[in-house]
Amino acid sequence: MDKAQLEALRARYADAGALDATDQGLRRAAAQVKTPSGQRRAPYAGLPTFLDLPCAEDATDLDVAVIGVPMDLGVSNRPGARFGPRAVRGIERIGPYHPTFKTVPMASARCADIGDVPFRSRFSLDQSLEDIERFYAALHAQGVRPLSVGGDHSITYPILKALGRNTPVGLVHIDAHCDTMGAFDGSKFHHGGPFRLAVLDGVLDPERTIQIGIRGSSNMFWEFSHVSGMTVVYMEEFMQAGVAAIAERAREVVGAGPVYVSVDVDGFDPAYAPGTGTPEVGGLTPREGLALLRTLGGLNIVGADVVEVAPQYDPTTNTVQLAAQLLFEEFALMTLGRNAQTGHP
Repeated sequence: MDKAQLEALRARYADAGALDATDQGLRRAAAQVKTPSGQRRAPYAGLPTFLDLPCAEDATDLDVAVIGVPMDLGVSNRPGARFGPRAVRGIERIGPYHPTFKTVPMASARCADIGDVPFRSRFSLDQSLEDIERFYAALHAQGVRPLSVGGDHSITYPILKALGRNTPVGLVHIDAHCDTMGAFDGSKFHHGGPFRLAVLDGVLDPERTIQIGIRGSSNMFWEFSHVSGMTVVYMEEFMQAGVAAIAERAREVVGAGPVYVSVDVDGFDPAYAPGTGTPEVGGLTPREGLALLRTLGGLNIVGADVVEVAPQYDPTTNTVQLAAQLLFEEFALMTLGRNAQTGHP
């Protein structure tokens, strides 16, 4: 660098602040995250909400509502996902700017954190599923798209019942397990079977469903996925094909219709996400999962969730950090809109 270049940099940046970019896109993003005083809110201060979104008691006039679903009565192994929503809301190093999409998602839609689903009982799984469906049906009737953090994966069944009651939805599903198991131990309601129930109820279109990252000792239970017409991408195929090929396949499978995105953190290798109830070795890396989600820009996403975060098994907070980032990716996708130009295939 010669002296003239150095002087030019000094003239441009010596007295500039952290939010004083000259690039128009970055300047616009900075303006969207400034407080009225011209600062950025401290991420560790104040009432914790996801992305420091405003709190709202209801979803009136919202485009996207963030909802916690602190219920884990459907687990088959280690409990604890009821603490997931609170843990994810406490993560401060997420957003607000999305460098891939070059947007501030929270400035692209009317959005708020509306708290948790109110449950009548902490003991009854059947009753809790009814509470979830009723809550989400009210949101859907208002035209609000839900972004949810669980909770175990049984919560997705009543959400799909609410969102797909008039038009069955497609599904992009990242998980170690297909979650299309039948009844066992006297109950058909559990975190291993929400998508079988949703198909049988006519709210989920299996031919527009893709399940990615499947592996582990439960593979004997996933016949329903194949027979019903779901696209099942086992981990071996994912490793051979790569992110780009599977992403293209996902877009082909779900098409242009309404689609729901559901991510179970056990889809990721427990080296990165140990804080979950049913960990399975050999899963996705965070880079693979994030890259995969970022290829979905422009889809008609009517709702999304991240589930199975059990923070008491997460000594480094790696799982909660990943879950919060995954939720942010889903949030960005939901605020892009169907016709967004993302630069992805």
